[in-house]
Amino acid sequence: MSIVRDKWTDERLDDLSRHMDDGFQNLRTDVSDLRGEMRDLRGEMRDLRVEMAAGFNSMRKEMDTRFDAMDTRFDAMNARFDAVSRMILQVGGGLIGAILVGLLGLIATQL
Repeated sequence: MSIVRDKWTDERLDDLSRHMDDGFQNLRTDVSDLRGEMRDLRGEMRDLRVEMAAGFNSMRKEMDTRFDAMDTRFDAMNARFDAVSRMILQVGGGLIGAILVGLLGLIATQL
């Protein structure tokens, strides 16, 4: 059972004042520590953002290089397909011409 006092003596008020001063000093210290931690976190975030940007730029350059290499390979493949297509047309045209000449020769000999 606690005793409830009705009067605040100067000594009790001084104790309360010291206790409150200590509490506020602890609060100031905690807030100061938090500010320091926040400042450190901002610096780490800034460094991380710079590092990520550098990584993305590096990846972008590598992808550009690879896509350029693929474009070069596709250009070479297209050139080969064009050559094969041209050769098929030439051989097909030669065969059709030979067949026509053969038919004309056959018709000419039969007349």
